[in-house]
Amino acid sequence: MRAALPRRYDLYAEYEDVMPKSKVRRKKTDYTINPASRTPVKVKGGPSPVWYVTIMLGFMLAGLVWLLVYYLANDKIEWMANLNAWNFLIGFGLMVIGLIMTMRWR
Repeated sequence: MRAALPRRYDLYAEYEDVMPKSKVRRKKTDYTINPASRTPVKVKGGPSPVWYVTIMLGFMLAGLVWLLVYYLANDKIEWMANLNAWNFLIGFGLMVIGLIMTMRWR
């Protein structure tokens, strides 16, 4: 708090009437979780069949193998060398197909 000064030395005296007082905010102390939001949801359908997981992993591994073979044996396999940069699209495309399949996996 400021000490009482004569009016001519009080630099903030002219602003006391202009500046509004700030409101005091109370902190919210209620941190309880709404029990309605914690109710379990029934998931439709059961787990994915074994063949689905096999195909999903097969796509991802096939893409990885495609890229490895392209890097290691590009000059020995003529038709793969002719594809040039399309090998990247094929390899990563196979892996992306497997990745997309993981979204439907249960």
